[in-house]
Amino acid sequence: MQLESKIAIVSGAGSGLGKAISKTLVKEGTLVYGIGRNLEKLSATQAELGRQFIPVQLDVTNKHDIKDWIGQTFSEHHRPDILINNAGIGGFGKIDEMDNLLWTDIIDINVKGMYYLTACIVPLMKANTDSNHIINIGSIMGTTTKGEATAYTASKYAVNGFSESLFKELRGDNIKVTCVNPGSIETDFFAKCGIDPGQNILQAVDVANTILFILKTPDNVLIDEIKLRPLRP
Repeated sequence: MQLESKIAIVSGAGSGLGKAISKTLVKEGTLVYGIGRNLEKLSATQAELGRQFIPVQLDVTNKHDIKDWIGQTFSEHHRPDILINNAGIGGFGKIDEMDNLLWTDIIDINVKGMYYLTACIVPLMKANTDSNHIINIGSIMGTTTKGEATAYTASKYAVNGFSESLFKELRGDNIKVTCVNPGSIETDFFAKCGIDPGQNILQAVDVANTILFILKTPDNVLIDEIKLRPLRP
């Protein structure tokens, strides 16, 4: 896909990996709608990236608001070509000690949010004769497990299963689906979770550049799943 003048939607775009992806796409000439709950962070990102980045304050767990925004924003002559489901949260703890609200929030944002946004965007992509691409940000934790991570692991396994089924469903509609499973990335994710990830972790810009490579593959080439790890964890 040639990215210049394409239209992308990136969820969780206010910071971390979502911001890095948005920055990488804007440099390629892509118009990016950056979704997030924190308007202050999104506005700061727009101040840095310019008018090619459009802040969208939206909760991905609210399907009604998503549908309203899509109806107000897109049309027959203005359709998204790229959807990157990046919004997600983490949380870790023993199954009998972990806060129930946090457990369900992880599932709501990481899984339901991805579903709601995808379900609303796919009809627009089906009407687009050019190549389209959906990228879901999973995790290494969606391919393996660790103790005290039931909610996060369950959510990321769901992202992987959702992505594989979706690519089989949509490949005939000229829509690519890729699940990107990175290891530890240097963002504020681990600080929020109270975890020290160590020194040799992935950089958000490197993961964003890998996603850029995936998006630029020829129209008949699909990378349906990829893992990224630090060489020396």
